[in-house]
Amino acid sequence: MTTANISPKDVMALRERTGLGMMDCKAALIEANGDPRLAEERLREKLKGKMDTRTDRAAGEGCVTVAIVGNKACICEVRAETDFTARNPEFREMANELAKMAAAGAAGAAVNTDAMKKRLDEVRIKTGENLSFGGGEVVEGAGFASYVHHDGKKGALIAYSGTLDADTGTGICQHVVAASPAPIAVDEAGVPADVKAKKESEAVEEAKASGKPAQIAEQMAKGKMRKFFEEVTLLGQKYVRDDKKAIKEILPAGVTIHRFVRMNVGQH
Repeated sequence: MTTANISPKDVMALRERTGLGMMDCKAALIEANGDPRLAEERLREKLKGKMDTRTDRAAGEGCVTVAIVGNKACICEVRAETDFTARNPEFREMANELAKMAAAGAAGAAVNTDAMKKRLDEVRIKTGENLSFGGGEVVEGAGFASYVHHDGKKGALIAYSGTLDADTGTGICQHVVAASPAPIAVDEAGVPADVKAKKESEAVEEAKASGKPAQIAEQMAKGKMRKFFEEVTLLGQKYVRDDKKAIKEILPAGVTIHRFVRMNVGQH
């Protein structure tokens, strides 16, 4: 097909779908004998090959996003090379779509499906950056609350049962994001056995070294463990919105938090 047979309207339509230059779109249409679908397919395949050679470029920016679909929710991160792209509405929309797609999968580590890769490639080709799915977590539950910080770089998701008002749910998620040290479990029962054993051993040794009678040393060790659980469990920590109360004290009656996930860009 000759240049004369390619209409400016077709070139513009292809440009809008791919984000590529007018000359590239026009050349692709000529090569595809005016077939817009074939031209778009060839363009994406050609450019995807070029983009795949750039995967060694650092993608240190990005965003965290959350999607809730029925009885499952996904929190994940999508990475970009620049903050400019990470803040782009089209990038954010794509990230939200990836989270929804991932939420359709099984609970556990989010699986980057072929459909997700294809959707990401559409934006990757437009931006010319090394974009990637940074991973995520799919959680099952009766109820969910979530929070993503205004910069999009950190967020949290909790799964709970019972009736929890939106503000309290958001506040707890904000706490998960902001807390230092970061909580390692919902409650004492969820603290990993090896972490608990190591801390108990340290507490006993410190108590013995104090030279106090055995009975008093034992109580000292128990007190240290109580303090430890208050510092590292979500329910035991002081609430960031009101440090006079622990998280467990602000939970409405009948509400149980079963799981939480905290995520920062680049740290998953």
